[in-house]
Amino acid sequence: MSEIFKRDPVDVVVVGGGLSGLGAALTLVRARRSVVVIDAGNPRNAPAAHSHGYLTRDGAPPLELLRLGREEIRGYGGEIVSGAVESVARAGERLFRVTTAEGDRYAGRRLLITTGLVDVFPDIPGLHERWGNDVVHCPFCFGWELRDQALGVLATGPQATMQALMWRQWSSDVTLFLHTAPEPTDEQRQQLAARGVRVVGGEVTRVEVEDNKITGVRLSHGEVVPRQAIIVGPQFQARHRLLDGLGVEVVDHPMGIGRQVKAEPSGFTGVPGVWVAGNVADVTAGVMQSAASGVTAAATLNADLTQEDVALAVESMRTAASAGL
Repeated sequence: MSEIFKRDPVDVVVVGGGLSGLGAALTLVRARRSVVVIDAGNPRNAPAAHSHGYLTRDGAPPLELLRLGREEIRGYGGEIVSGAVESVARAGERLFRVTTAEGDRYAGRRLLITTGLVDVFPDIPGLHERWGNDVVHCPFCFGWELRDQALGVLATGPQATMQALMWRQWSSDVTLFLHTAPEPTDEQRQQLAARGVRVVGGEVTRVEVEDNKITGVRLSHGEVVPRQAIIVGPQFQARHRLLDGLGVEVVDHPMGIGRQVKAEPSGFTGVPGVWVAGNVADVTAGVMQSAASGVTAAATLNADLTQEDVALAVESMRTAASAGL
């Protein structure tokens, strides 16, 4: 018995409706490819009030960028579906089956996964609640808005010294909290001192918040160091679960800051028919890089589909000729 799908098979099913997924979908629908985007509706940057560094849209709310993108795709005939994808699998020689939590099934000739990543950072009271507001990680995303404020860099790994030195570009008042990280080397302490970065030892036990804003960092011995914003270097873990059964490879990021799906610059995973884009393939990608990676993946997806279209057409023509039609 043949499978029952929610709609006719499409050229590409895109799982994830962030900027990379929408960037890919827009490129594909303009190439007259049939596309379904399935989006769970929980973008990583939803807590942030504004998105920065996106040319011509600097300062736009992240959810507004997504709304505009969805409108553009629908305008070309693309379909956007709300739902959480539970599984993906092959469904015959030339199709993938994508199943949502509601039990709906979609079929596509190609699969593009743009499910993003999860930020993993210390379990310190007050930290998670302020994430994306005055607890941040990216200086290029938030540095201008936090310029000249009293900043605290929470050490979470070997990159902490470099983080503190980089954030010194945006403020002359930067404190590095060692927390549970190793002591800086003598050379690192000299660099920090030369740039006027204070180093504070002791475990951080709480981020103090009053009137919906950070006021300081509490240490294990009770001292509270006044701060206005906290910089943390999380581990970035790509959301790769859906791909695990398809044979893709997950690798450590070269900087040791997380794990991501191994893929070519085009987003091709090496598994026939399977592409990735955005943070699932590059945990350091910002909003513009993510959108651009979706466009790149779409172009190579289209080329791959074109080759298959031509091969099928030639096969059909030869079959017809041999039958004397």
